[in-house]
Amino acid sequence: MAASLAAISLLLAGGFVFGQGVYLTAKAEIAQVLLAKAWTRAQEGETAPTPWPWADTWPVARLSVPSLGERAIVLAEGGGEALAFGPAHLAVSPHPGDAGTSIIAAHRDTHFAFLRDVKPGDEVIVERADGERMAFRITHTEIVHAERSGIQPDGGPARLALVTCWPFGSLTPGPLRYVVWAEKIVTDHPHTGFELALNGHAG
Repeated sequence: MAASLAAISLLLAGGFVFGQGVYLTAKAEIAQVLLAKAWTRAQEGETAPTPWPWADTWPVARLSVPSLGERAIVLAEGGGEALAFGPAHLAVSPHPGDAGTSIIAAHRDTHFAFLRDVKPGDEVIVERADGERMAFRITHTEIVHAERSGIQPDGGPARLALVTCWPFGSLTPGPLRYVVWAEKIVTDHPHTGFELALNGHAG
């Protein structure tokens, strides 16, 4: 009897975890549709366009990895809800493309699940709400402790630090973070690199 009760409890716990995962994934996908509309408004010049009336965040950029066919709207770090709906730009760091390290974080089981598949040399394309488009090249990845990440936002050339929890696939939170580092590609013709990357021909 005790064994049966234990098995039922385990089954229910597993079902709850699975249900939570499905719910979070569905919410993230629906949010991206609404965020895409807000992103269009941002590109048209609207300041801080919220995707829904009670939102405490808004689109600030769009990030894509052409080699993987991945794309997501990046949100301003707000009162805490941003990460539930997409990658969030940490306000303590520079805007993507500005001097220093721009930090963008997202959950490992939704919008940054694809980080497990990126590799050095891949390009990350960033479009800002002000219309500027730029390309970054991934240099390396590393696993760090959340309280000792070593990420310094200020100083140095324009870089990206894409951050998510580690390990991928885990159902429990932990102190480790997976960081993907990328450096801005500087060329004499910035739009050429962007256009080639979007077409999957960038080297």
